[in-house]
Order: sequence, then C-alpha cells, then structure tokens
Amino acid sequence: MVEKNITVGGQELAYRESAGGGRSVVLVHGNSSSSRTWHALVDGPFGERFRCLAVDLPGHGASAPAADAEAYSLPGYAATLAGFMAATGAADAVVVGWSLGGHIALEAAPRLPAAAGFVIFGTPPVSSPAQLADAFLPNPAIGVGFSAEVDGEAARAYAESFVAPGSTLPLTEFVADILATDGAARAGLQASLGAGRFLDEVEIVAGLTRPLAVLQGEGEQLISLDHLRTIPMPTLWRGEVLVLPGAGHAPQEEAPEEFAAVLAEFVADLP
Repeated sequence: MVEKNITVGGQELAYRESAGGGRSVVLVHGNSSSSRTWHALVDGPFGERFRCLAVDLPGHGASAPAADAEAYSLPGYAATLAGFMAATGAADAVVVGWSLGGHIALEAAPRLPAAAGFVIFGTPPVSSPAQLADAFLPNPAIGVGFSAEVDGEAARAYAESFVAPGSTLPLTEFVADILATDGAARAGLQASLGAGRFLDEVEIVAGLTRPLAVLQGEGEQLISLDHLRTIPMPTLWRGEVLVLPGAGHAPQEEAPEEFAAVLAEFVADLP
C-alpha cells in the first residue's frame, strides 16, 4: 500500500493505493471515518489482486478541510468523488461505498457513466428527508454524526454503533477517526440533508443499468433491513440484499475476510 496525495477541483485529498494491477476498485468511507477503515482490504490479498484506491474525503483522515462549505454536502462529495476517479484514471472502476460513502456513490452515479458497478453497505437509499425516519433505526448515537462538537465519550458511543452488539473489535481507531474529522463536515452534512439537497436515491437505484450489490451486517444497529428490502433495484446483484453474519455496520472491519470474498465475487461476476 502506498499513501499518495492529489488535488481535485482545488481540494487537497489523501488516498491509499494498493499494489494490485487488476480492475480498479474505489473505496469511499463513511461519516467521520477515513481510508484507514479499508486497511484489511487494501493491504490483504484483495488489494494484491485489484487496484484499490481508498480516498480520504475532504475534512477526513489526512485530507485537508474543505475551503468551501459546499464540499460538505452530498452534491459536493459526489463532485469530489467523480473528480478523484477521473484524476486517478479510475473512471471505469467498481465503486464501493460504506454508510455515507454509499450515499455519495449513489449521488455520483449519474456523473460516472463508465463505472463498472456499485457496492453499497450501511446505506439505505432514500428519496427525501421525510424517508430518513424509515430508513434508519432509532439509535441515539446517530446524532453524533451530525454534531460539530464531539468529545471522547460521544465519539466512543458513535463508534459502538458501528459494530454488532457484543462485538469485541477494538474501537480505538474508529474513535480516533471521529475525533480527527473536521466538525464542519458533520454540521454541513446535517444542513444539506435537512434541506433535501440530494438526489432521489430510490430513483437512482431503480434506473441503474449497471450491477448494484447491497450488503448489510446481520447485527446492524443503524440501518433498517426492512426498508432496504422494499426498494425496487432491477440490477441488484443476486437479486437480494446480502446479509453478512457476525458483523454490524462495519463488516469491512468486523469480518474482513468474508467481506473481501463477497466483494471479489461481485467483481468477478461483472461483464
């Protein structure tokens, strides 16, 4: 794995690139996270096989804070993702989005006509702000993801919601990522979502012509599986939402080998 930097639309971005030379796979992390969350994928056999590009979103990880508040909205993140893929020669990549990263992938989909396919997890497609209550479970920790000011206790509560109940996965790195994130990114996301400044994601997945894989951890604490199963997704891989046992909101860290295997199968099934 090599750590690199690139400027996209005036925004300085950090990213990690694996050693693999196969199909490009762009990895988009979630709210208050970083490219670190993909370490098992990037540094393991999957990354040795495929060209993984794990980007730090503006204000997250090692990327610079956004100079323009628009960058912290879903349209802003989508523009950054599309620009990053073009700048790294990965316009035809598989796009993998976790949580907020999945929403960014869907928002960016109309800008990515050459993308080979999409994988989202911890991401419930919604059509409007009114649908958020149905899409997300009533977990009080969700509020931390929209708070400009987050202390250690709140960060740990938020991190605990990422894993399945009873998980023994250490939360130290989750907490560090949360505390390192620019608070304006969380506040900006809340403002844009509340104002409905995002595309109709239900319409996007209904109209996709490329394969879409939707995954969900069996012990998910934030996202409603019932909601996911009501959404028409004509290109849904294997015809169903795949539930991953032994994992919650973050299967890429809770069950990394199983997650990598499913992702490799999806890539192998692409035309």
